[in-house]
Amino acid sequence: MGVRKRERAEQRKEANKQVAFAKLNNCPTSPRKMRLVADLVRGQKVENALNILKFSTKEASIRLEKLLLSAIANWQAKNADSNIEEAELFVKEIRVDGGMMLKRLRPAPQGRAHRIRKRSNHVTIVLGSFNNTQSN
Repeated sequence: MGVRKRERAEQRKEANKQVAFAKLNNCPTSPRKMRLVADLVRGQKVENALNILKFSTKEASIRLEKLLLSAIANWQAKNADSNIEEAELFVKEIRVDGGMMLKRLRPAPQGRAHRIRKRSNHVTIVLGSFNNTQSN
């Protein structure tokens, strides 16, 4: 590996230290319902987002809360020497994409059948640090 390529890789690695992410694949909730909850926490500080998810009555909030805790744990694994309170983590990006669709048939009148689409989704949470974004 060349010197410039190695230096660029080191810079990229250092920049990625301040960013942590977690993914949830094939969550059996429709993307539309999950986006309602995801919009509540987008751009919020982590402590505030956890409170919002904890006291939300939607079922999707339980899954998002676990995913957010996983992203926080991933950030701690990357930054073992740093403190979460000093880093001021926030939800930098949260993306809800459509996942696999299970197709089922439901009986209908007069011998017909209607197709039922059981939707799922993929959720990606990216956490960023206020300290890192202000210095750039």
